[in-house]
Amino acid sequence: MNAKKLSAFLLAAAMMVPCAAPAQAAFAAETTETADAAAVTEEAAEETAETAADEAATATATAPKYVFLFIGDGMSYPQIQTTNYYLNAIEDDGDDILTSESKLNMMNFPVAGSAQTYDSTSFCPDSASTATSIATGHKTYSGTINMDETMQTPYETIAEKVKEQLGYKVGILSTVNLNHATPAAFYAHQASRSSYYEIGQEMIESGFDYFAGGGLLSPTGENEDQTDLYQLAEEAGYTVVKTKAEAEALTAESGKTIVIDETLADDDAMSYDMDLEEGEWALADYVEKGIEVLDNETGFFMMVEGGKIDWACHANDAGATITDTVALDEAVGKAVEFYNEHPDETLILVTGDHETGGLTIGFAGTDYDTFLTNLTNQKISYAKFDSDYVAGYKENKTDFETVMQDVTELFGLQAPQGTTETTNQADSKDEHPEGEESGTLVMTDYEYQKLQAAYEETMSRTGEEEEFGQEEYVLYGSYEPLTVTITHILNNKSGIDFSSYAHTGLPVEVFAMGVGQEQFGGYYDNTDIYNKMAAITGVQ
Repeated sequence: MNAKKLSAFLLAAAMMVPCAAPAQAAFAAETTETADAAAVTEEAAEETAETAADEAATATATAPKYVFLFIGDGMSYPQIQTTNYYLNAIEDDGDDILTSESKLNMMNFPVAGSAQTYDSTSFCPDSASTATSIATGHKTYSGTINMDETMQTPYETIAEKVKEQLGYKVGILSTVNLNHATPAAFYAHQASRSSYYEIGQEMIESGFDYFAGGGLLSPTGENEDQTDLYQLAEEAGYTVVKTKAEAEALTAESGKTIVIDETLADDDAMSYDMDLEEGEWALADYVEKGIEVLDNETGFFMMVEGGKIDWACHANDAGATITDTVALDEAVGKAVEFYNEHPDETLILVTGDHETGGLTIGFAGTDYDTFLTNLTNQKISYAKFDSDYVAGYKENKTDFETVMQDVTELFGLQAPQGTTETTNQADSKDEHPEGEESGTLVMTDYEYQKLQAAYEETMSRTGEEEEFGQEEYVLYGSYEPLTVTITHILNNKSGIDFSSYAHTGLPVEVFAMGVGQEQFGGYYDNTDIYNKMAAITGVQ
C-alpha cells in the first residue's frame, strides 16, 4: 500500500473511533435498562402474586362459616309487598292516615339487590333452570337440572363444592317434595326435572347431611318396580325419620338424616301454613332443627325453599300465598337468631327463583282502593278445600245452596240479598276517583252468577280432563272451577289480582345480611348469585 492510501485509511479509522464509542455506550446502557426493566417486571410479578395470595388468604379468612340461602319459589316483589301490606292492614289503628312498616325479617336486611331470571328457553322461566342458575352460575333450558343445553355436560353446584372443598356440612329443606326441581338443583344433574327416581338416587349419593320437608315423588320409580328410595337411603347410611317425635330427638350426633314431614298434604308436600293443625311443624321448626344438626366448627351450608308460595300463586290463592310467605320469613327469623350469635361468621341470603301468577296489588273493580283485611276471612287453602270439601260435593251431588254455606264459613263470601249491582266511575289520567265500594264481602249478582257457573262446571267434570278451551282456561286454568273462582272473587274484593296461572318474567329480590353482604347490592343476573357466593366462600 502506498503512503497516500495508507494515510487515507488511517484518517478514516481515526474518524470512526468517536462514533464507535457512543454506540458501544448506548448498547451498554440499553442492556442495563433491559436488565433493570426485567428486574422490575419480575419484582412486580412477585408483588402481584403476593397480593393475589394475600387477597385469597383474606377471602379465606373472611369467608362465612355458615351460609343460609332461602329461596321463595315463585316469590318476587309482588308476593313480598302484598304480604307486608297485609300485615300492616290487619294491624291498622283505624285512623285516616295510612302507614306501612317493614314487618318481614327479610325486608330489614341491610343490603337489597335484584336479579333477572330468564333462562335458555324463555323470559318466563321455570324452577329447574332458574335454580340451576342460582346453584351453579349457568343458564340452561326450562325443565333441566344442572345440565347444559346439549344435555351432555353436568354442572357442579355450590352445595357440592362447599362440601367437597371446604368440608362444610350441607342441609337441603323444602316445603314441597325433596326431589322437586328447586331442592334437586343443589345435588342432582338431570336432563328432565321429571326424572324423580333418578333425582332421588342422586340425593342419596350426594352424602349431604340433612334433608327435611315433603315426601319423595316416585319413590319406587315411574313404573313402581324399583327399589324403594327410602330403603336405598337407609342402606347408604341415612336415618330416615317420618314422625315429629323422631325429628325432635335428632341431634348433631345423629349422622346423615332424611326427615319427612309427618302430616303430608297435597302431592305429598308439607301442608300450607294456613292448614297446619295445632302442634304440627312448620318450615321454621325444620330450620331450627337443621341448625342444631348441622352446627359444627368447620361450617355448614343450608338451602331452604318455601316451595308452596309458587303452588299457591299457580292456583291464584292470595291468602295461601301470604301465609306461606310469612312462614318462609319466620324460617328466615331462625337464621337471623343464629346470625346474632355468630355475626362475623354468617351469611344469610333471601331470594326467589322467579315470579308466579302475575300477582298485582290493585284490581280494576276496586279502583285505587285495597281491602286486604278481607283475606282474614279465608280459613283454608284452595288445596284443602278441594280435598276436604269439593271431592265430597262431587260424590254426594251437593246442591249449590249448601255449598254456599261452606263458602261463607270458610272464605267469608256471602250471597247477594236481592238485586245487587255496582258501578264504577270513569277514570282518566287526570282524575283518580275513589271507589264507592266499602270492601263488602257480599257478592254482586255478576260475581254470584260467575260462582254458580263455576259450581256447575266443577260438578260436570270427571277429573280426567287434559285439555281446555280458551275461555275455560282463562277462567279456571287447570284448577277446580269452583275453588279458583272463590279465590278470584275474594282476591278481587280485597284489591288483589293475578294475570296468569304460570310463571312471569319479573326480576326477583336478593336480600343479604352478614359476611360479604355488600356484594349483593345492585341489579344483575341470577347466575351472579352463585358467582358471588363462590367468590365469598372461595370455592373454585
